[in-house]
Parts: sequence; C-alpha cells; structure tokens
Amino acid sequence: MVKVKPEKIMDKMAEKALENVKDGMIIGLGSGFAVSRFVDALSKYIKKNRIKVSVIPSSLQIQIFAEKAELEIAQPNLISSIDLVVDGLDQIDRNFNMIKGGGGALLREKVLLRASKKVVILTKEDKFVETLNRKVPIEVLPFARSLVLKELEKIGGKPELRLLEKGYPVFTENGNIIFDTDFGLIKDPPLLLSKIKNIPGVIEAGIFTERINSVYKACKDGTIKKITPKSARR
Repeated sequence: MVKVKPEKIMDKMAEKALENVKDGMIIGLGSGFAVSRFVDALSKYIKKNRIKVSVIPSSLQIQIFAEKAELEIAQPNLISSIDLVVDGLDQIDRNFNMIKGGGGALLREKVLLRASKKVVILTKEDKFVETLNRKVPIEVLPFARSLVLKELEKIGGKPELRLLEKGYPVFTENGNIIFDTDFGLIKDPPLLLSKIKNIPGVIEAGIFTERINSVYKACKDGTIKKITPKSARR
C-alpha cells in the first residue's frame, strides 16, 4: 500500500470541506493545523470561483493565517450571524462528544460553535475513541487558581498548570491560565462538564457537547470519510 503523507491527506480533507462554503457566508474558524489547511484551501477556492466570504478567527494564530491568505476578517459583533464554523479537535468519542483546547482557544471556539448555523469538524482517524480519555483543558481566572486546583481534585481530576518551555504559565488570549486535567476515562462528558463549570473561577472547559453537522475524517490510506451524527460509528 502506498503511504500518503499526512500533509497531503489534511489538504485533501480541507478541499473536501469546501463543499459547505457558499457565496456571502460568514465563516467561523477554529484553531490548529487542520484549520490552517482549510484557510489555505478557502483562499484559493474563493479566488477561483469569484465568490465573497468573510471569516471570524478564534485565535491570533488563525487570524494571521487568514490575513496572509487575503481573507476578509469580519468584526466580532457579527458572531451571531455566523453561517458555518470549521474546526479541528483533540479527541472525539462515538457520541460526538469532543475534547478541544490543545491550542488554548477553547473559550472562543465554543462561542463560535454555539453561534453557528452549521458546524463542520476536520480530524484524523486516530482522534476517534470509544470513550474520551485525554486531558481536559480548563481555562481558569488566575485569581482563582488555588481554589480551582483543589476543587478539580475533589471531583477526581489531576490538574497541571500549562507552562511554556521556559516554565512560565501559558496565558490565553483572554488573559487566563489553563489547567490540563486528567480525569481518566470520561464516561459521562456532559455530567463532568457541568461539575467543572460549577467551580467558581472556571471560565470554560474543553469538553464540547455542541451539535455537529458533519465530521470529515482523514484516513491513513488517503481517503476522506464524511460522517454525521446519524452514521458516525467507527
């Protein structure tokens, strides 16, 4: 079997996702490598087809990609008018619950997903699991750091402050810190999410239970599989 380079597979998936794009759309952009590839594909697509779209990035990282790709950046006050969100993920279970926030933009990504009329997720097949088990990113008000740490431990978590390579805390674009928290197997994601968000000082948690319209899964053999909540079972 011919081995397909991961970059080529991601580009192929990004191009496939363009079938969701229509003239005049406001598109929310998540963060991460998959979204960066979609930005590149989107730029070429709108120029080739002479259509107009505007985008609302969830992070400075993706905004810089979008600006270099000469995409029109919409103002944040248009978030409630978003037609489509394209985003990646860190892990997804058989019921479409997701863990996101590896890049630190979980709060803004969740805002975009909740606001959008349509949600499209781009990911690789190795991100699919039966039960979520990845560390959950939790955005926390710095003032409440010690309280949140203790409260997360009380509900079974093992929180670790996210640090830069030199040992400094990572701050989100909202000025908050992140606890990457190990809960082991997460058998009831909505319940755990509720417990986490009930802790004073927690701004947002990287468990996503929002509606998803389509997931584009990049497989190692180079094929792209489009799945929906009705058909998505590995």
